[in-house]
Amino acid sequence: MKKTFKLIDLDCANCAAKMEAAIKKLDGVTDASVNFMTQKLTIEADDGRFDEVVKMAVDCVKKVEPDCKVVVK
Repeated sequence: MKKTFKLIDLDCANCAAKMEAAIKKLDGVTDASVNFMTQKLTIEADDGRFDEVVKMAVDCVKKVEPDCKVVVK
């Protein structure tokens, strides 16, 4: 499954790169990208564990940049 999420208050491209690297290392993630210009996070992961992976990805985002929010609908 592949989904894109909006990021709010992502402040710098360096932070986006750190988030992307951390999310790609998560168990169950096939691919991930964080685009600073469009303020979007795209995650590709196993269908059965997707919700769990999204929660772990949100935690990674918070660790890198505590003010940044991921819009999960």
